[in-house]
Parts: sequence; C-alpha cells; structure tokens
Amino acid sequence: MIEINNHKYSFPKILTYGFLIVIFMGTVLLSLPFATKPGETTTFMTAFFTSTSATCVTGLTLVSTATHWTIFGQIVIAMLIEVGGLGFMTFAVMMSLIVRQRMRMSTRLLTQEALNLDHLSQLSVVYLIIRLSLLIQLAGSIFLFFDFYPRYGLKKGLWFSIFHSISAFCNAGFDLFGNSMENYANDPYMLCVLAVLIIAGSLGFLVWKDILGYHRYHRLSLHTQLALRTGAVLFVLSLVVYFITEKNLSQLSDKLSASQRALNTIFMAITPRTAGLITFPYTDLSAAGIAFTVILMFIGGTPGSTAGGVKTTTIGLLTIQSFATLRGRKDTNFAHRRFTQENIFRALTLLFMALFILLVAVLLLVETQDLPKHDTLAYVTFEAVAAFGTTGISLGITPNLNLLGQLIIMFLMFVGRVGIYTVMFSILNANTNVKSYRYPEESVLIG
Repeated sequence: MIEINNHKYSFPKILTYGFLIVIFMGTVLLSLPFATKPGETTTFMTAFFTSTSATCVTGLTLVSTATHWTIFGQIVIAMLIEVGGLGFMTFAVMMSLIVRQRMRMSTRLLTQEALNLDHLSQLSVVYLIIRLSLLIQLAGSIFLFFDFYPRYGLKKGLWFSIFHSISAFCNAGFDLFGNSMENYANDPYMLCVLAVLIIAGSLGFLVWKDILGYHRYHRLSLHTQLALRTGAVLFVLSLVVYFITEKNLSQLSDKLSASQRALNTIFMAITPRTAGLITFPYTDLSAAGIAFTVILMFIGGTPGSTAGGVKTTTIGLLTIQSFATLRGRKDTNFAHRRFTQENIFRALTLLFMALFILLVAVLLLVETQDLPKHDTLAYVTFEAVAAFGTTGISLGITPNLNLLGQLIIMFLMFVGRVGIYTVMFSILNANTNVKSYRYPEESVLIG
C-alpha cells in the first residue's frame, strides 16, 4: 500500500490509475487542433479511442493514422506507444536515474508489481529494459531507413523508420501507410526487419536478461525455458496450420511468387499473437485461418513484454498441468522443476476470467451493434479477441462501432494491456490479508 494525501492505495490500483492518466493526457493532446490535418475532424471519442489503443499498444483505430493525424499527432501516438509498451513505471525509474535520485521503497515495490517480478532483486531488469529497448529500436530504425530513404527521402524516410520501429518493437500495430504493410508484401528485407523487431519486443525482458546472462551463469530460469519452448511450439504450429489452411496463401498467387508467399506465411505466423502488422487483408483468410488467428491472439506473448493476451507461460503451464492430471500425476513438473500450486491457481483463474470477460463482451457487441447479418459472430469475436490480445488486427468493423461498442473494445484493450489481475484487484479492492480460520474441505463431482 502507498499513502497519498492521507489515502491508502494498493499497487494494482495505482498502476490502473497510472495507465488511465496516460490515456487521458494522450486524449487531451490528440484533441488539440494542430494534431489533426486540415479538412479532418477529431471528436472526443476519436481522440479517446486512439489514445487508449496507442497506450495499450493495440492498433485498432477509428480513423487512418496516416491521413487523419498531423506529424504532431503521430508523434503523440508514438510516445503513447512507447510509454504503454515499456510501462510508465519504467519511465519513472528512468527519470530517477537521470536526476540521480535514489528510488524510494514504495517506487521499487510498485515497479516490481508493474513488471510482474517475483522479488526486488530482479529490479535490475529495469536498467536492461531501458538500455535494450532503446538499442533495439535504434537499430531497427537504422535498418528500416535503408528501405524507406530511397522511397520517401530523408525527412519522411527517417520519421517512417522511427515510427514503425517503435510500433513493431512495442507490438502496437500502428502504421503510417493506411493499409498496414500491404505495400511491402513483396519486400523480404522489410518483412524480416519487422519480424525481428516484433519477436524482440514479445519475448519479455526477463527472458532477454536470462539469454544475455547465459554466458556467465550457464542456466536459464524456469520462466525463460517455459516461455521459449512454448513460443517455439506455437510458432511451428502456426506455420503448419497456416500452410495447410491457406495453401501457402494461394489467394495471393496472382500478386506474389511462391517464395514471397512463403515468407508472408512466416510473417503471418509471427504477427497475430500480438503485433497487428499485416501484409494482406485478413478478410481474405479462410474460415479455419480466421479461427486459428483468434486462438493465437487470445494466447498473446510473454509476460513482462510489450504483448497482451493470457500469455504463453499461462498456456504452457496449463497444458503441462493437464497432461500431468490425465496421467494421474500429483505434481506438475517441467525442466526438472515443480510448479507451485499458486502458479497453477493463478493461471487457471486468469484463463477463466479472460474467457468470461470475452464471452460477456462478445454477447454485448452482438446484441448492440448494427453489423451485417452474415458471419456477425465471427467478426465480433475476432474484434473482441484482437482488442483483448492487444493485437490490433481487424476484419474492418472498428469504424462502424457505435459508442457502446467503442467503449467495450476500449475496456478490452485496457484489460489486455494492464492485466486482468491488476484491473480486477483494483475494482474489487482485493487485499492479501490471510484469515485466521479455514472452512472444512469437501469434494464435488468434476467432469
């Protein structure tokens, strides 16, 4: 708990309020007249929705980022993406480092909560986040500049390089072209650079810390091993499924060669889990491809990264737990370690709450939105999961949502980025006080 003006606030509540303050500031800046291009009109909801989407690194928009916003507006969006992707507590620590001020214990504990760290000794990862993220985004900007400069010249090419490096690394899904990366479907260099940036941002900084320190300690934490193995399995599975369902993107055979379509399939296997950058409209996907994309968006990336969703470690842990239960084993083991019961309970709760929130959101959207009668459920489910997974891929219904629909999607984006536990603990005023008594145990029938 932290006391402010004689009022005590829990860490989850402060984190929730912090993100809301960032969104509000972004809304104010995007509402300024010089944030909008001449001839365009920005309503409060447009600014509010865009600020929420950028802060929650989602990419769903009501207007085109390329044609609606001025350079000032685009800079605001890029700043919101950066703050939302790395976490505002990371920037608070950065300011403390700049002014050489020692962090108070409350700030250290709040940073630990914000970054999902187990203990304060892991706070050194904050310094890694700052250095590594700036280095990767700088390198990404340089590599992208080699492609953008010949096309757009110095000023525009430089800005495009910086913006898309931030968007890709923070897995935000925003672009300055109006049709995502569709113009670059036949550009293997561009797709490879973006893919590397997306993967770098979605791995999670604790994973990066372990990888970079492997030469010294010669070991990886259980978290890192689970995250890497689950991510690798999902990537291979995605490739196989998309190659089967889309037949190597046969729908693009008149535009791209077989090798180019294969590269686009690889890019597609990377982006749906969180990034949101696409090289062709997802309305061209088969029904099976859309269904599998929904699953990938729901899973998301790694905890402590710029990604949303229920996270790879949650799915990996519950998969291992399910196999252990079906084989009659009491313990859930992985990499010569046993998962704690608290880990398993939190994962199950997270999965249940995510499904419950999404089911309620889909029901409300289907009931309240004026959408085409054909495939309404598929379109709405895709949109809701894309918002929760902070993926940003859309089948095109975002601009057609009414006020209630926009608020529902904004709530899903917020929960997906800030975290279900953080938001729910804030709403329910949860506390960790242990009661001095326990009720008797009794079993119920399951299955």
